[in-house]
Amino acid sequence: MSKPVAWDDQRIFLAVLEEGSLAGAARRLGLSHPTVRARVEALERGLGTVLFTRSVNGLTPTEAAEALREPARAMAMASDLFVRQASSSGVEAAGTVRVSVPEFMGIEVVPAMLARLREAHPAIDIELSLSNLPADLLAQEVDVAVRTVAPRQASLVARKVAAIPLGLFASRAYVERRGLPAAFPDLADHDFIGPDRNRADLAMAASLGGAFARERFVVRTDSHPAQLAAARAGLGIAVSQTPVGESDPDLVRVLPDMEVATLETWIVTHENLARVPRVRAVFDSLVGSFRSMARRG
Repeated sequence: MSKPVAWDDQRIFLAVLEEGSLAGAARRLGLSHPTVRARVEALERGLGTVLFTRSVNGLTPTEAAEALREPARAMAMASDLFVRQASSSGVEAAGTVRVSVPEFMGIEVVPAMLARLREAHPAIDIELSLSNLPADLLAQEVDVAVRTVAPRQASLVARKVAAIPLGLFASRAYVERRGLPAAFPDLADHDFIGPDRNRADLAMAASLGGAFARERFVVRTDSHPAQLAAARAGLGIAVSQTPVGESDPDLVRVLPDMEVATLETWIVTHENLARVPRVRAVFDSLVGSFRSMARRG
């Protein structure tokens, strides 16, 4: 029988694999660089295989390491779920809830909602995962997710909470310098901030006409918060969720009758978690907050 591999060693291996370096893994785990190196080398000896090849460009995972990626990630998810479940206190809405949120909403929208949640349920702690990729709710990688794509799995509980309009916004400083477009053709004389390589965002931009062609963007980034930050800095006109743009006194709505698109939004959890008090409290709070935002909009 082979010698068992400690979870700590698997955790370090996964961190090195995902960060791409010993230094990155050390920072992520709060360990020293020599400790991470020693544990990886010990793991390689214990497994009798090479997991990473070293070069001046850093670490490259071998085929053996790639084969272990998903099992290690599954262990990490199970460990996180164990900790969250252990933090529960029976029928009370208390403990840790892990929430997955798209990057823009996680920075611009959800924090204020979580403040209201914490006022109502101070015994609940939130782990906030910001990603534009859907978290695996079936594997309970997270407890609750905010999604902009309709969930289809039968084992998920979902509530559609909003259809958030997207509009064009620029800073007041930009408008004072360049003027405010009065009609759609006037956009041809203005600077735009837009996507870089995201195909869905580029397709949406292209559908709006030649003024939104990628080569016309003076700043290109696939990060939606970075796009809005660039607009706030006066670099040009950017697409933003309308409730966010209109709540910022330093931003001006450009062509307010123009709706770029609509972002349908759902709050989702696994049916096995829907009756867990702390998860239900977070689920219901987010549903209420998003619906209130939609009504205000």
